[in-house]
Amino acid sequence: MVGKEERMDPVWDDLDRTLGQLFMMGFDGTSVTPQIRTLIQQHHLGSILLTAKNLKSAEDTTKLVYELQKCAYDAGHPVPLAIGVDQENGGVNSLFDEIYIRQYPSAMGVAATGSSELAYEVAKATAQEISSCGINWIFGPCLDVLTNSRNQLMGVRSAGDDPQEVSSYGVASMKGYKDVGLATLGKHFPSYGNLEFLGSSLDVPLITESLEQLSLSALIPFRNAIAQGLDSMMVGGCAMSSAGLNVMHACLSDQVVDGLLRTDLKFNGVVVSECLEMEALSHNIGVEGGTVMAVNAGCDMVLLCRSFSVQQEAIAGLKLGIENSMISKARIKQSLRRVLNMKAKCTSWEKALNPPGIGYLSTLQPSHTALSTRAYNSSITVVRDKNRLLPLSNVVEAEEELLLLTPLVKPLAASAASRALSETLVAGSPEPASWERSSSVMSGERVFRELGRSLARQRSGRILHTSYTANGVRPIHENLINRASAIIILTADANRNLYQHGFTKHVAMICNMQYSTGGEKREKPLVVVAVSSPYDFAMDPTIGTYICTYDFTETALNSLVKVLYGELNPTGALPGTISKSQKLNQSKHHWLVEAFNEERDSHALDNLIKTVVEGHGGPPNQRSELSSATSNSFLLQNPDVIEAHFVVRNSSTQALYGFCSTYFFTSTGTGAIGSLFVDPGRRKLSIGHSLHNRAIRTLLQRDGIKRFQLGTRIPNIFLGIPSGHSAERKRLRTWFANLGWNTALSRPVCSMVARNLREWAAPDSVAKSLKSAPADFDLVYGWEYSGPILDHIKTNNRQGLAEVYKLALTDPTACSIIRAKRPEDDAIVGTVVLYYAHSRLAEYVPALRDFGDSAGGISSPVIFPGAAEYSTLMQGLIMLGIKQLRSQGCNACLLDIVDSDGNDDGLSAMGFEPMHTFEEVSCDAATWTMVPPL
Repeated sequence: MVGKEERMDPVWDDLDRTLGQLFMMGFDGTSVTPQIRTLIQQHHLGSILLTAKNLKSAEDTTKLVYELQKCAYDAGHPVPLAIGVDQENGGVNSLFDEIYIRQYPSAMGVAATGSSELAYEVAKATAQEISSCGINWIFGPCLDVLTNSRNQLMGVRSAGDDPQEVSSYGVASMKGYKDVGLATLGKHFPSYGNLEFLGSSLDVPLITESLEQLSLSALIPFRNAIAQGLDSMMVGGCAMSSAGLNVMHACLSDQVVDGLLRTDLKFNGVVVSECLEMEALSHNIGVEGGTVMAVNAGCDMVLLCRSFSVQQEAIAGLKLGIENSMISKARIKQSLRRVLNMKAKCTSWEKALNPPGIGYLSTLQPSHTALSTRAYNSSITVVRDKNRLLPLSNVVEAEEELLLLTPLVKPLAASAASRALSETLVAGSPEPASWERSSSVMSGERVFRELGRSLARQRSGRILHTSYTANGVRPIHENLINRASAIIILTADANRNLYQHGFTKHVAMICNMQYSTGGEKREKPLVVVAVSSPYDFAMDPTIGTYICTYDFTETALNSLVKVLYGELNPTGALPGTISKSQKLNQSKHHWLVEAFNEERDSHALDNLIKTVVEGHGGPPNQRSELSSATSNSFLLQNPDVIEAHFVVRNSSTQALYGFCSTYFFTSTGTGAIGSLFVDPGRRKLSIGHSLHNRAIRTLLQRDGIKRFQLGTRIPNIFLGIPSGHSAERKRLRTWFANLGWNTALSRPVCSMVARNLREWAAPDSVAKSLKSAPADFDLVYGWEYSGPILDHIKTNNRQGLAEVYKLALTDPTACSIIRAKRPEDDAIVGTVVLYYAHSRLAEYVPALRDFGDSAGGISSPVIFPGAAEYSTLMQGLIMLGIKQLRSQGCNACLLDIVDSDGNDDGLSAMGFEPMHTFEEVSCDAATWTMVPPL
């Protein structure tokens, strides 16, 4: 670093050459214009600001930057030009190229990812891209804290309203820029985070916070960035008014620059003024006077964005200030040293005249594309989804219509210059200006039109798309709302564009008043997406499903489409203090649930089962219910059962993260969830929640649905909520209760096993009671006995019984039925199914395979409700079953689907021990039809 007392190179004794280093200027045009050439050659201009209006593509930008540097080199400049751009990402990018320059989230979008490491990666990638084109100074990071987040032009350009978070992401970004070799610039000191606007363009925005208030909040990111080596600082053109502080323009005030920034915050880098062409400043003070005041206040560089005549005026004003002794030469040399010190760190003639260019950008493209996608995917935030509308496949069938309503908005301006230029565009022009076409953000109408196309490409149903304006809800909107099955509304800074807020609330009211075809009130699904500031409806719980994207670039909206259709699990969170202070409910993740495809998913399901078995949470001596299950165990292929199974999977690796099986038993009108399990390593991510929602929605659509049940008797894997392990039982009961199941009315059931049948003997008490049993027992097999047996089991309304018995009756070589009949009239009062390991029924009882081929099973006992001696009949049926199995060489007997509310002791006396215990839960279908739509 050049010391203050060290003599400078004699070249800087030329005052004109020295003064040129104290200006940064912009110009109109995509090539070197006569005006900018004059400023470089005759006025020795040392720094240039390029904006979107200058930059057509990466290749053209590289040529332009080289031409500017070559112009300075040929003019004899001792050091290269400092060439800066605004490249904040999100909606504020000066340089955009569809091929070589990637789009990344805004500062707030990056903060929503929760990763300062990602902020560093994004900043470094951004710096690499613009540095490849020869740019050596980035106007970032943005260090403003949104201390008034509701009414701010800064919006998503800030990382949020928490000074520590803004500081963390700002410093991470700064380090990313510096590691590539760019000079950094913090903005907008002392903070644009709480400005009051008085209405007129001639009125300067006002900061009313005191210095004490600023130091406790807004100044924290600036202070920390300075401590970490920030190269330069832009001081804003805002006014400040509070006790002991009355400043008309911060960048013209020595109290702010030399006092607050230099002395209090110990900043010794380059201070850049806000553009002195701003209307309020030039009208109130004048550019000549403003330039003198800025340098006297402590600014090292004066920014003038575009007007050649104004730029010449500023140079003349600075010279006049020196000639009139208003500015000392020592003061000028002090600023020169700072500027030269910054340039020495970010550029040299070797570097300036040999930019990496397109060749290097080509090598960066693959990794930067992946980073862009990852960053946007990680930023999308589902703030609320009360009615579980996501993914949209939950509420919109393939053939139904989806309505997209979007506001008419302009792109965010990348700088003061492009903002001024945009104001000159003719309203309603069919084609955007050249600078707009080359900027990162298309006009709102164009980018939203592309969003509509993206939504349409993802579904077979029609997308209806129209815009809305300050004219409110028109008849065309009402007609489309009535016609569509679901509505998506986009808002962009609704707190500043109040018509968007009113329009959205009006549409929400219409949706809330919708009625189903049966006359039942059923709210029409509405999704509100804030594509800029997340504060639009963050605190409005009446908007039930609310998503934030933080900017409306194409890349952001592509990620939004993935979230809406369930291809992407949204992990973003509202940055800053809003979610903490208001205790917003964080939304659950919503996974894409797909129908199980046997050919595609069977192998993956087998792997998932293995993973679940190895990671089950029960005691070591307790086997998982899935121990011997395979993918085939869930496929009944029964004409009397409508089955539909669902998976959450990784479409890239084909791995399954979760599985749910559903069955609709037409004989009883019962819809059952037969299994629901998730990869243990991916629990608590709402995979099970998403599967459950899809299962319920599917079963509700079955004609004749009367009741719901957790657990099925066939396939015999999960008979209900597993309850063998007390801690796991409590967790699962709570989980299902939160989903709407009344677990207080559950019925305990279990599977039991008797081992070593060859050594088994009937207990004397059982043998004695059977002698007085009020029934005769026999064993039958074959369909010819089906009539009376099927009539008998109708006395029990448990789902799946008929299917178990029908399987046994149609498989006489491997199954039989033991009957208990009243002697006086041969009426059946009890039955049980007997089956062997080679039977078809055994395919749906995986637990039987745990005991090998020498095992048999007793299943589905049904005792007539009015029969006397219930326990005696049950014991008789089971004892005769065991004797039959022993006679066929079986060494173990699995007794499945037994009520465990009083029968356990008698069965234990017969040699059975519990294997798996469950809580069977059932409810009327009306329980689910009365809840909000899924």
